[in-house]
Amino acid sequence: MAAVELRNVRKSFGTVDVIKGVDLTIDKGEFVVFVGASGSGKSTLLRMIAGLETVSDGDILIDGTDVTFAEPSERGIAMVFQSYALYPHMNVYDNIAFNLKLARFGKDEIDKRVKEAARILRLNELLSRSPAQLSGGQRQRVAIGRAIVRNPKVFLFDEPLSNLDAALRVQMRLEIERLHRELGTTMIYVTHDQVEAMTLADRIVALDNGRIQQVGPPLDLYARPNNLFVAGFIGSPRMNLLPGHVVSTEGGVATLGLGADAHARVMLPVPANAGDQVTVGVRPESLEIVSGASAGVTTLPAKVESVERLGNITFVYLDAGTPEVVTVQVMGLTPLEPGQTVQVGFKPAQLYVFDAAGKAIASAANP
Repeated sequence: MAAVELRNVRKSFGTVDVIKGVDLTIDKGEFVVFVGASGSGKSTLLRMIAGLETVSDGDILIDGTDVTFAEPSERGIAMVFQSYALYPHMNVYDNIAFNLKLARFGKDEIDKRVKEAARILRLNELLSRSPAQLSGGQRQRVAIGRAIVRNPKVFLFDEPLSNLDAALRVQMRLEIERLHRELGTTMIYVTHDQVEAMTLADRIVALDNGRIQQVGPPLDLYARPNNLFVAGFIGSPRMNLLPGHVVSTEGGVATLGLGADAHARVMLPVPANAGDQVTVGVRPESLEIVSGASAGVTTLPAKVESVERLGNITFVYLDAGTPEVVTVQVMGLTPLEPGQTVQVGFKPAQLYVFDAAGKAIASAANP
């Protein structure tokens, strides 16, 4: 295993800046996930670490050695791609062994490494099969096995589960998590799926427009997002973001105006002035459908637009007179129907507040 360090790394294609100065240290044995929307720069950054993209500026160090201009084969990395890229005319054993044969490893060493990788990935019974006889999940495990036998210092995963159906993605997430526990090797994983990021990562690196927006453990990004991008990206369903304004402030407590006549008093640790525009965030699970007035609860009138019943939980989508639909998570058997008029309630302590520039200025006390 090895640490990976990025020092002011930049990447430009002509006049277009794609990576705009990234500084990041990944510790030995850490599982770090790069997450962001399409075009955020996450795959480009991974390919630069791998040596598949040149660096326009900055330095990349692996295990303390500057590899900025080193060939991919000299970096001690192994990469698993979205495409399995298996050789159809070779069986599983030969697919896993292929790179070792190219490197002229001895037959006994190849056999030892292939069988150990097969044991770790539970492929022992499949070694004689062709790729055409495997499921998507089994093919991806073979692709991972081909990386394992190289004993890399760092594993790089570029959206490896994107081609799998929902059930297989869950299964493979568990497999990759188990693989990390067993091998203890440094892993860097790219995905646009924030559920994968939340469930796999020791730390998440949230990227947007070629810049790091926040780095930290998954629950830190969920509970204490730095800005509107992280707040809206981390969490499923996403955080509700409502326009608001500061009505008044007194002694570190601000009264916020929401909608036509709803108000909420929140602790605001930064200076604010009456009339300041803010964005107020609240998680779907922090909202509730209320039948009447309740102490300490702020309510907004709303109309049910649609209802998604998923069994144990239900997502209710509401028109509350806000620019975006408001999502509420309720118990699975809650009797609500489209067209129904309701009151949606929340406690001020469950609110997030962001200033006009999108920077977080207050986080929920009880996320």
